[in-house]
Amino acid sequence: MAEDSDLEKTEQPSQRRLDQAREEGQVARSRELSTFAVLMAGGAGVWLMGAHLSHSLLHLLQEGLTWDASVAFQSDLLLPRLYRLTSETLLAFMPLLLLLLVAAVFSPLLLNGWMFSFKAMQPNLERLDPIAGLKRLFSLHGWVELAKSIAKALVVGTAGAWAIWHHKEAMLGLAGQPVNVAAARMGELLWDGFFAIMGGMLLIVAVDVPFQLWEHAKRLRMTREEVRQESKETEGDPQVRGRIRSMQREMARRRMMSKVQTADVVVTNPTHYAVALRYREQSMRAPIVVAKGSHLLAARIRELAEEHRIPILEAPPLARALYKHGDLERTIPEQLYIAVAEVLAYAYQLRRYEVSGGTQPVVPSDLDVPPELDPETSLH
Repeated sequence: MAEDSDLEKTEQPSQRRLDQAREEGQVARSRELSTFAVLMAGGAGVWLMGAHLSHSLLHLLQEGLTWDASVAFQSDLLLPRLYRLTSETLLAFMPLLLLLLVAAVFSPLLLNGWMFSFKAMQPNLERLDPIAGLKRLFSLHGWVELAKSIAKALVVGTAGAWAIWHHKEAMLGLAGQPVNVAAARMGELLWDGFFAIMGGMLLIVAVDVPFQLWEHAKRLRMTREEVRQESKETEGDPQVRGRIRSMQREMARRRMMSKVQTADVVVTNPTHYAVALRYREQSMRAPIVVAKGSHLLAARIRELAEEHRIPILEAPPLARALYKHGDLERTIPEQLYIAVAEVLAYAYQLRRYEVSGGTQPVVPSDLDVPPELDPETSLH
């Protein structure tokens, strides 16, 4: 049962799955939205350019139907005349055609934003499989599309029938009116019918767009196994990640240990903690922590310090405070400046004594370590 549940597509698609589908051209599409946008653009174009279009058409009809004997009996003039009339017709309708083209091209952006994918344009022989085509035709998706087409026809047909029935008396009265008055009235009736049909189309779009978004998300749903596999691919296998983190810690530890030999002094607990400090008066405003560790790592720091003849000072409160509040390659806390200054002074004096002899320096004691920085003191 657990295996069956892992194979069921119950999980919402991840962002990676959505991005991959988008790259392949698989996005939610609504033909109803595109149709509505093109029709509205056409209606707006006719509304704005109607006077210009009617004037151009009237001029073309008058010129095209005007009898010209000189042209009628000279065949070499017919083709240029036909070419000129055709060009004028195209130029007259060009703004409207461009508006429809823009609406058809950019209407999908209302649902998916800008997208360009070559994968959707690549040939796919599976689309020519007749068996697969029949399965799609009689699938649940096919029945849903059929139901949508019937519902669309009913809604649009009902809107158109209502517009005709509502204006039936006005339409019947057009026969008794003058031509110019009847033409103007007919234009008003056509606009009323257009807006009624667009209202029905708007209702279809309001239902179809959420349905297409839901169906697209459903189609991209993932199984639990796919979610786990994608997590491994994007974030890496947990064991591999653990191994990588372990290797990174080991490399960081080695880099840190290699800097112990550059330290000026090592402060110890004496066994639990060890912190290596370095200070260069010309380039540093305060001492920095070059290495720190506890237990086995602290023991290794002490071994390296002895190997490179770096002074080691046992100062438990200071060692605990530096280990707790000091960051690698960062300056020590300001509250510890005085205590560390005494430790560094002791280290410099000890090195001078080992090289030149003289009076052996006194090991500093009672270092000024604020109680709030000492972990053991702050717990009490």
